[in-house]
Amino acid sequence: MSQQVVISGVGVWHPKDSVTNEELVDSYNAYVDAFNEDNKAQIDAGEIAAMPYSSAEFIEKASGIKSRYIYQKEGALDIKRMKPKISPRGDDELSHQAEIAVEAAKLALASANLEAADIDAVIVSCAYTQRAYPAIAIEVQEALNIEGFGFDMLVACSAATFGMHRAYEMLCAKNASRVLVINPELVSPQINYTDRDSHFIFGDVATATVLELAETAKSEHVYDVLSTKALTKFSNNIRSNFGYMTRAEDVDPYGPDKLFHQAGRKVFKEVCPMAAAHIEAHLASHDLTPEGVKRWWLHQANINMNTLICKRLLGRDADRTEAPIVLDEFANTASAGSVIAFGLNHEDLVSGDVGVLCSFGAGYSIGSLVIRKR
Repeated sequence: MSQQVVISGVGVWHPKDSVTNEELVDSYNAYVDAFNEDNKAQIDAGEIAAMPYSSAEFIEKASGIKSRYIYQKEGALDIKRMKPKISPRGDDELSHQAEIAVEAAKLALASANLEAADIDAVIVSCAYTQRAYPAIAIEVQEALNIEGFGFDMLVACSAATFGMHRAYEMLCAKNASRVLVINPELVSPQINYTDRDSHFIFGDVATATVLELAETAKSEHVYDVLSTKALTKFSNNIRSNFGYMTRAEDVDPYGPDKLFHQAGRKVFKEVCPMAAAHIEAHLASHDLTPEGVKRWWLHQANINMNTLICKRLLGRDADRTEAPIVLDEFANTASAGSVIAFGLNHEDLVSGDVGVLCSFGAGYSIGSLVIRKR
């Protein structure tokens, strides 16, 4: 008979610096002024298009985002640079991404009332890793002095839930006793700060969860994982082409097509019904209906997507207590969004309350967990 897997701890870490919509727009519009002035002759001749201006109101209406945290603010708002200025570290130093992963891990361990020595598997699962190898997870494992094994996963905005899926499966198979799943979303280096339609979307953060068997859990807030469910369907509508192949392709390694770009309207139109149908089917496998769900911890990409998905499921708008929104403060944090929503909005639930953790993003990929407070 299989033993019950639980989520026993969660940690949310963010950088000290943040950028408001107003700061971001002031920088972007100053860049637009400089670009349009420098290229006035070509613009007047119709050879290139003038860059459009933006506004804080446009950003908030389009996304629900008001601000975002950033790992290194210096350089990101400099119109002569338009990217964060992050100092390189030597091979013998802790990498930037491992550093923020360790911070989130410590918070999750404290939440679970555990020490690093209690963990025997580490999964770092996120949208980007700053290098191909050695794995960030193994670096984190070493930094925390954890015995066992670790590995990295990349599943874009569904990386956190997919990582938790792997932890659940390893625990069920008795390949690990306690698994630390970390999502160090250091995404600001991949943002095109000169693109009106995407420069405001992302923020930096790191989250972590601890999964273990119910019999060993000793934290105050423990959630049974009733089951997991995943779906992928290939789509080019959200894409990042930056990678080691660029070196051999003789192209601009930092061109707009190499950084994050998306067909936003297509994503909205296609992902919302997919996510709603996925969640409904997952709940039905437990003879549950959306009305029986106490809390929705959904991916934090766009407030309009979350509103529509909840409305499809409930037949009405969900309030902020039922479906917490954190992207106004954090922006889109890739895979970490649903974990932030969970981490900041779960302690008030009581025994027997059911919730859904769900992410959706590039791939397309959708990952969900149906969980219940013990």
